[in-house]
Amino acid sequence: MTTFEREQGSPRLIALGIALFSWLVFVFRLSVPAKPVFDEVHYLPAARALLALSQPTNIEHPLLAKELIAVGLHLFGDGPFGWRIASTVAGSATVAGVFALTHVLTRRTRPALLATVFALLGFTIYIQARIAMLDTFMVAFLIWGIVLLSSAIRDGSVARWSAGSVLMGLATACKWTAAPYVAAAAITFVLMRRERPQRWPGLGTVPALTLLGGLSVLAYFLTFAPAFFYAHDALTLHTLPRFQWDMYLRQTQKLPPHTYQSTWWTWPLLIRPIWYLYEPVDGAQRGILLLGNPAVMWGGLVAVLACYQAWVRTGAARLLAPAALWTFSVAIFAIIPKSLGFYYYYYPSSVLLCVALAVAIDYHRAALGRWVELFLLLVFALWLYFLPVLSAQALANPAAFHRFTWLNSWV
Repeated sequence: MTTFEREQGSPRLIALGIALFSWLVFVFRLSVPAKPVFDEVHYLPAARALLALSQPTNIEHPLLAKELIAVGLHLFGDGPFGWRIASTVAGSATVAGVFALTHVLTRRTRPALLATVFALLGFTIYIQARIAMLDTFMVAFLIWGIVLLSSAIRDGSVARWSAGSVLMGLATACKWTAAPYVAAAAITFVLMRRERPQRWPGLGTVPALTLLGGLSVLAYFLTFAPAFFYAHDALTLHTLPRFQWDMYLRQTQKLPPHTYQSTWWTWPLLIRPIWYLYEPVDGAQRGILLLGNPAVMWGGLVAVLACYQAWVRTGAARLLAPAALWTFSVAIFAIIPKSLGFYYYYYPSSVLLCVALAVAIDYHRAALGRWVELFLLLVFALWLYFLPVLSAQALANPAAFHRFTWLNSWV
């Protein structure tokens, strides 16, 4: 066993414990509400079609996330629990991935646990882990792909680089939003290889890029296998490329205005969140507000700036990486040709922001002192305050939303 593997033994057990604890949090009252919420109305029929192998449905997105939702339907039935159970697994993997990524960057458990707290109490993972949507699965594969690729870049492990490449392909197979991260990984590897070529003796530039591209593309296309067995309009090797083009055309088509549409620059500022649900259901008025924890989201923006500033002074990659990842995750949407944007597109960025916040606090821990504990209390207090509209609890009356809408644009 290598020194690196011995050092990672304890963090691996911690990550497993984090995943289990997170899953228990997410699965509690999972069947409330007992009706499809927001985009579940699109993805549940698609999952049913995959389960029955009937015909193509919801063809503007790849299949993997819908296949995983279908697994939940198969194992636990076509009801609220079965609809969302796979999402709870993906959400718990995402929280554990935040721990792992922070540990890879800092090589310390304390900041990794701090990032985990921000992830659990940051609202967005909690909400996405309890709804059958594609983004939940995409981010789970994406965060672990980044973990493995980052670890491989550091120690030259071909096995981790290969596994990370596969996960990046699987993330893209959930939603195309993950595809730019594959290109970013390739560019990052080339730049770091040029700077310190002696650090990665097991990964030559051409073999590494070939593995990244080849394995990610292979993993992506393998997820289309069930569509070759549809009873109607089954895919073939001849029609598979055309199906990708059809997805592209649907992704870039001009769509009519939407009540909750927003532009990418508003997402970090929490200007226009989304009410996934607000109506009488299951015998009571209930709501689900997709909103990031204001302390984590706004504090995270300060942390990103602090990471950049500290990197300029020190040149430390652990400070640049989380800030650059968050910046890249937002910049994607300034470039992607989408006619409409929504706050849930910010979900990957909100997860990466937890890492940047923990890394910045860890770097400035001596100067911050007890302020860190007070900040954690604020994060937890806000989580308790908003919990009724994060978990679809029964509200007092139809006007109860006023308590949770701090800004007029939150209505």
